[in-house]
Amino acid sequence: MTDITAAMVKELRDQTGAGMMDVKRALTESSGNMEEATKILRKKGLAAATKKAGRITSEGAVHAYTTGTVGVLVEVNCETDFVARTEQFRQFVDDLAKMIAKSSSTTVEQLNNESRNGETVAQKTSNMIAKIGENVTIRRFVRYEAAPNAAIGTYIHAGGKIGVMDELIANTKADRTAEVARDVAMHIAAAEPRFIGREDVTEKDLATEREIARDQAAKSGKPENIVEKMVTGKMEKFYGEACLLEQPYIRNDKQNVGEYLETSGKDAGCAYTITRFTRYKLGEGIEKRGDDFAAEVMSYMK
Repeated sequence: MTDITAAMVKELRDQTGAGMMDVKRALTESSGNMEEATKILRKKGLAAATKKAGRITSEGAVHAYTTGTVGVLVEVNCETDFVARTEQFRQFVDDLAKMIAKSSSTTVEQLNNESRNGETVAQKTSNMIAKIGENVTIRRFVRYEAAPNAAIGTYIHAGGKIGVMDELIANTKADRTAEVARDVAMHIAAAEPRFIGREDVTEKDLATEREIARDQAAKSGKPENIVEKMVTGKMEKFYGEACLLEQPYIRNDKQNVGEYLETSGKDAGCAYTITRFTRYKLGEGIEKRGDDFAAEVMSYMK
């Protein structure tokens, strides 16, 4: 039997928001399997379906850059918000994004080995660390190259805490494509969809949601035909929360995003299609050191 450690309990509490004893019981029942324990808590209604598995604890910035038909979204982490706000760090992130725009790298490892002006990206990062006295890491990035008649929309929220990039294609050349792409990126930042449409939901996610919905509905004690209707209702709610096109549009909740794209397309004389999006939340899934490093730095400056 797997020993349930305090660290495991803390991690699952952070992920689900459930109570300590509930978390401990779920971990014991699942023999320490985090994914199964989360499912157990959700079946009992003790964990939110939309609660993300990552703790938002790291500092740094999410940054977007577009040039012509190319768009870049990158996350760079540092240790304190104090450094993240400095012009030196911000310039480093912007220069990096511009470099990625011209790069063919698809991983951080490949990017770190790329050279510009006789210096690799890894060396540039090391030089930045030496200058600011904090660890700096390039965590992740994505590069889009827009298709014909497409626009890349970007939106950065709260100075780099959340960043979004999407691609919107018009079936004919249209003037408002870039504007609509940005509107959708802003919505994605706020509403946090996981998929574009219900056809993009994975079989694993569908199976998990159906299992949880059926388990919760069965506990109502209602007849089987009513249980089936309850499961269908819960799945529709899931699609409405997880799928971009079915989410209520943030600027007009009387229509969903799919309907907003349809009406915007009619106004522009075209049809719009969202083909992909990426949403980064700063520090998602990175655990922060336990002490207050920012306070420590400030104490040395007094």
